[in-house]
Amino acid sequence: MSPFVAELVGTALLIVLGDGVVANVVLNKTKGNNSGWIVITFGWGIAVFVGVYAATTLGSGGHLNPAVTIALASLGQFEWSMVGQFIAAQMMGAMAGAFIVWLCYRNHFDETDNSGSQLAVFSTGPAIRSPLSNFISEVVGTFVLVIGVLLMSKAEMKLGTLDALPVGLLVLGIGLSLGGTTGYAINPARDLGPRIMHAVLPMKHKGSSDWGYAWIPVCGPILGGVLATLVFRAIS
Repeated sequence: MSPFVAELVGTALLIVLGDGVVANVVLNKTKGNNSGWIVITFGWGIAVFVGVYAATTLGSGGHLNPAVTIALASLGQFEWSMVGQFIAAQMMGAMAGAFIVWLCYRNHFDETDNSGSQLAVFSTGPAIRSPLSNFISEVVGTFVLVIGVLLMSKAEMKLGTLDALPVGLLVLGIGLSLGGTTGYAINPARDLGPRIMHAVLPMKHKGSSDWGYAWIPVCGPILGGVLATLVFRAIS
């Protein structure tokens, strides 16, 4: 299978399980309504494990994240000529995954009159809106993600079929420790693709897609990933 399709499928699975757990927790009349932040973070950790494992098995290396793709290209571990193709696949996969979540939960979206909760299923938002602080949070979260992935790769961890598990656990840890400020996008495609779908899909009580905030979960992760490569070069 082509790396493009692998990235698309892996990112779609990431969003189906990740946005899906948010929908189960925040939308009205679901079985998991109000089950809390811990459920969301564990759901995202599992989503990353499944998505990375699927994409790696299908032949892409399991980036699923433009920040990771750009970071690896910056290190010379990935061809710059492939960056645009991978990011396009990640965006398409994220949009497809968000559509599937909406399809599964469409009745619950209509039963939810809180437009903020509807948007939270698709994209991240700050607990306290402060652009500089929110931007720093996304930079730091993605820095931890990328430096962790690079160090794991350098260590050549051998876990057989569980090779994607450390990345999933790392994302779980980021969510538990650093995710309370912005909801830890740490992935431009994860936030922007579903945000676009929120803007176009029909939902009762739908509010703004908050485009004024949307640059933060895109630019912050990219900068965090690049900074991680600089530190990785220095320490390795």
